This record gives sequence, C-alpha cells and structure tokens, in this order.
Amino acid sequence: MTKVDSSLKWDPVSKEKYEKMITKIPLFHREIAKQVVNKKAVINAKERGAQAVEEEDIVRAFLTEVPMTFYSLMVRLFDEVGFNYKDYE
Repeated sequence: MTKVDSSLKWDPVSKEKYEKMITKIPLFHREIAKQVVNKKAVINAKERGAQAVEEEDIVRAFLTEVPMTFYSLMVRLFDEVGFNYKDYE
C-alpha cells in the first residue's frame, strides 16, 4: 500500500483511487510519481485551506508534476481508477 503524507488527512475514497493509480504506473516511474504527487497534493489541499486531501488536489498534482510526455497514460489511468480529471485540466 502506498504511504501518503500524514500531515493532513486524506479523503478515503480519493486516497483509494490514488493508491490504485500509483500501482498502475510503470514500475520505473512509480516511486518518483508517489513522491512528487503526494507532496504536491498535500500542498494543493493546504493552499485551498482544506481539512483533507481530496480528488481535486490529487488530480491537479498529477497534471502539474508528471511530465506531459505521460499525459495520455495519466488520462487512461484517471479513467481506469475513476478520477474525474476533466474538471481540473
């Protein structure tokens, strides 16, 4: 199971989708994706003044932190795990 930043609560449904998505990322990119997306999702939530990391924070983190070279893979994985990314593009 993916370890997420514990300095802020994570919405359980969003966290489950995030963890499922991380497992679908190719192994050689997985660890760096976990690090950068986890960190940025927490920052996004804190900037919103939220009490928890939510889907919006995670999707925005993927879109800003993962190189656009992997955009088509991200979109496919967003669909597979049920993230509604279109609202945050």
